[in-house]
Amino acid sequence: MFKSKLKTLALSIGITVFASSLILMPGESLEASIRGLDMWWEIVFPSLLPFFIVSEMLIGFGVVRFIGVMLEPLMRPLFRVPGVGGFVWAMGMASGFPSGAKLTARLRQEEQITKLEAERLVSFTNSSNPLFIFGAVSVGFFQNATLGIVLAAAHYIGNFFVGITMRFYGGKENTDIRESASKKNRFILMEAFTALHQTRQEDKRPIGKLVGDAVTSSIQTLLMIGGFIILFSVINKMLYHLHITTFIAEGLSSLFILLQLPEQLSIPLISGLFEITLGSKLTSGVSEASLLHQAIITSFILGFSGFSVQAQVASILAETDIRFKPFFYARFIHGLAAAVITLLIWKPVYERFSDEQLSNAIPVFARGNDAFWGEMLYWFKTCGPVITILSLIVYMILYRNRSMNEKQG
Repeated sequence: MFKSKLKTLALSIGITVFASSLILMPGESLEASIRGLDMWWEIVFPSLLPFFIVSEMLIGFGVVRFIGVMLEPLMRPLFRVPGVGGFVWAMGMASGFPSGAKLTARLRQEEQITKLEAERLVSFTNSSNPLFIFGAVSVGFFQNATLGIVLAAAHYIGNFFVGITMRFYGGKENTDIRESASKKNRFILMEAFTALHQTRQEDKRPIGKLVGDAVTSSIQTLLMIGGFIILFSVINKMLYHLHITTFIAEGLSSLFILLQLPEQLSIPLISGLFEITLGSKLTSGVSEASLLHQAIITSFILGFSGFSVQAQVASILAETDIRFKPFFYARFIHGLAAAVITLLIWKPVYERFSDEQLSNAIPVFARGNDAFWGEMLYWFKTCGPVITILSLIVYMILYRNRSMNEKQG
């Protein structure tokens, strides 16, 4: 009872301070809101929308069940999750967070995976997509595409390590019946096709309605994501102007000295704990730190994902019985693993692809990557807002038609 009251008091004080800071610093809050909105409608919305829609349709048509049966012999021994986890993992890496959480929640709602399997799966299927790592962070912030190779390798290898670690989560549970069934059935391709056909028959929706539901569900999720991005962009800005970020950073100075890291990286790290984009950008601007130290902090920030992404995942998981706590612990594991891997692979990977330390020449490989990811980022910033606006118009039309049909029905 006392803990509950203390929590209520802390939340009340926190939201009051936040509201007061918005009133006292309207200019700073507006600037932070615009920054978050720009990131959402230029990059996040147009890059995630196709993946969300296609994923929903693949689940509805039964293709995910087909993939699940085919990948069962791989995913079950490695991560102790069903084969469908392979689809979620691949889509999570390709499209970025919180795709893994959304797909895991959908599979849990359809009872294709158990609660324990879902908690394992969601822990290692949320990651940054290549566009963000190479385009925004490496090229946009560091002007160094070769660095993206190290960051991406550390990030995705760290994610794999999280998956292996989380296979031990939950202890020994009863082996799923589908596992033994798959082992007995020699004709796995026939079994997979049967599962696909059964799933399609069980879903009674016409193709038109299935596509419409996929579009509306995806856009609703992206609207929620946009709200969290803007909110945490403002929170991060307010914490900095209230000197709370500086206060926490000073408390970490001893830890940074122990780890032989420049103290100037403490503020970017604290900012990155809340929002990865700002944290990565601030890290790239610390001239007192070496590129290796900057890469280590950036890898931790990318692995931890920031409270903004974690809040998005928590909101998605709240619609199911999947607990958020395992995902939260997994983010610390991912951040630490990515930071350590960055340190380990720095010489064999970065120094192999870059000759910066030997001369001032820019490698041809790096120039080509700079151009490619720079063009990708420019394309999204140019065309992204148009795609976002058109998609929202389509959403409003579909929502209006559905409301009218429900009234008539």
